[in-house]
Amino acid sequence: MSKVPFLNTYIDNLTMLETIERIEELIVARKPSYVVPVNVDVVVKIEQDATLREIVNAADLVLTDGKPLIWISRLNRNPICEKVSGSDLIPRLCKYAEIKGYSVFLLGGEAYVAKTAGEHLLQQFPSLQVKGVYSPPLGFEEDCAELSNIDRMISIARPDILVVCLGCPKQEKWVAAHYLTCGATVSICAGATVDFLAGNVKRAPIWMSDHGLEWFYRFLQEPKRLFKRYFVEDVKILKLVKKYIFGGNRSV
Repeated sequence: MSKVPFLNTYIDNLTMLETIERIEELIVARKPSYVVPVNVDVVVKIEQDATLREIVNAADLVLTDGKPLIWISRLNRNPICEKVSGSDLIPRLCKYAEIKGYSVFLLGGEAYVAKTAGEHLLQQFPSLQVKGVYSPPLGFEEDCAELSNIDRMISIARPDILVVCLGCPKQEKWVAAHYLTCGATVSICAGATVDFLAGNVKRAPIWMSDHGLEWFYRFLQEPKRLFKRYFVEDVKILKLVKKYIFGGNRSV
């Protein structure tokens, strides 16, 4: 009911509060589900990656991760009401989980980062049930034994919320392949959230985030790693705006 067409995919037009309520409904129903926040980078990748597009379109919730997508949506008939990024959602969801008694498992990030993120969550939410944190080794997605080990680890923990921070499209593809079998109830693709939770990467000031400049703040922190993404790949969003909004070409 909440989904609206957006360029080459669909997005759930929800506020942050509505998103948390929807996730709780999935937890209460014990329905294995997955949530995908999409930003400019994900939308651009969807255009060239049919598998990723199918995964996003099949998600139980697709969220708007970035002000630029809000602005683009205003060019269409169904403007998106609010930015709901993974990095904003996870701390608020953990606060809610602490109150409700829901459990959390963190998957992704470098080993010390994942461990520190878990420790910081417990400092912030002392009663939160953090069932585990795990940093998969490089190339784990090609290692059947390691994939089985991850499934087994999460199945033992049986978290209500699995926060998956492996980067796009790796996290989306892992979640789509394992969310039904890994033992978690709701799996959330959360990108760099583990780095933010650990304090390894600083969040942009609120005024920059509110004005769509969070990407620029991140670029200033990691210019070599992010230059190609922001200034070569992500500018392709302009072609998608022309194709899907002004050209009237929808293929989903």
